[in-house]
Amino acid sequence: MLMASSSTFSDFWMVLVFLLALGSIAPLAEAQAFFIFGDSLVDSGNNNYLSTTARADSPPYGIDYPTGIPTGRFSNGLNIPDLIGEQIGLSESPLPYLSPEFNGEKLLVGANFASAGVGILNDTGVQFVNILRMYRQLELFQEYKRRLSALTGSRQAHQLVNQSLFLITVGGNDFVNNYYLVPYSARSRQYKLPDYVKFLISEYRILLMKLYKQGAHRVLVTGTGPMGCVPAELAMRGTNGGCSEELQRAASLYNPQLVQMLNGLNRKIGRDVFISANTQKMHNDFVSDPRAFGFTTSQIACCGQGPYNGLGLCTQLSNLCPDRALYAFWDPFHPSEKANRLIVEQIMTGSNEYMNPMNLSTIMALDSRI
Repeated sequence: MLMASSSTFSDFWMVLVFLLALGSIAPLAEAQAFFIFGDSLVDSGNNNYLSTTARADSPPYGIDYPTGIPTGRFSNGLNIPDLIGEQIGLSESPLPYLSPEFNGEKLLVGANFASAGVGILNDTGVQFVNILRMYRQLELFQEYKRRLSALTGSRQAHQLVNQSLFLITVGGNDFVNNYYLVPYSARSRQYKLPDYVKFLISEYRILLMKLYKQGAHRVLVTGTGPMGCVPAELAMRGTNGGCSEELQRAASLYNPQLVQMLNGLNRKIGRDVFISANTQKMHNDFVSDPRAFGFTTSQIACCGQGPYNGLGLCTQLSNLCPDRALYAFWDPFHPSEKANRLIVEQIMTGSNEYMNPMNLSTIMALDSRI
């Protein structure tokens, strides 16, 4: 990396602050490609090709997607990877790795390895049976790199991966679909909550280091949202009509330790490889004051049934709201496209309250000078 003089660096920051004040940064360095790992919040359809109940390939999923057809995204429309892809200049969203259409030139855009139901731990989401657990997602990434090398040559493949953006969203299922899945679950009998959080963080650290050693040099890592406040948890575990105190406690323990762990990895590596997104605060903003963001409710899901529309699956037999833009949550667990847009806005331009060590626009502006 070239070292700039102190005056040049100062001038750059003055320009950068001015551009941030205008709400845009131009020109941004466009990522070579985009790779996505994690769970249903970022799955774009891998589970369509697996024998699992954790899928979103039937209406009304995709009702607001450009084609109006369900794609496997757990959203009424676009999800977070789609919206980040737009912001970083991709011509199209990376395809699910398991898609039969994923071949040839499509490899140059990147790939989505995410799979609904997975967690950091291999025993998370066992009820979904056949899903791409995190170790398998990393194995498929290695397979992808071999396919890319065959297409472009090993030198160009290595360069493309090193200059790409990575997103990993995982951890929430380790609580809702593991520790708190049933009363007296195996993990809750094995660990008290603070010890379980420490165990998760240590296992996540191993995963992230493996990803780094496989060539990921710019990795956006999201924390968990306010897990106790999603419609499903309000319906099943809500306390006096409010959020689940126990799941909120879990989020408040987990997210700060995740940031500390990422900062420690960056110090060990010697540069800011890992960028943490405080998705708990991003969600809390519109959960606590939905009307300030144009929502009529942040408690009731658009699609579902039972209290808060929070029970069961979103299906054609479910209650369905006529205007998805008025709902912070699309289904019992997942944000609406409008809420996803608010989250991505903070990822791109948010302050240090939301992004550590800096937001994605700033990172990419700095990368453009290298």
